[in-house]
Amino acid sequence: MSVIVYSKPNCIQCIATKRVLDAQGTDYKNIDLSADKNALETVIQLGYREAPVVVVEDKHWSGFRPDLIKQLCAN
Repeated sequence: MSVIVYSKPNCIQCIATKRVLDAQGTDYKNIDLSADKNALETVIQLGYREAPVVVVEDKHWSGFRPDLIKQLCAN
């Protein structure tokens, strides 16, 4: 399962998302939106304008969503 977290530095929701993923033992790739313009375009094309954006294969969401992270870790 491929998990990508698009985040920004000093973003409270981004930090919380990565902290929960780490605590659950989920491997993920973190991409800094402030350093990667292509990643920012990808997030905009998905319809999001705020970080974090989590992409899990064909599913995605924005913001700190512990409910969805828990479902992800249960699979």
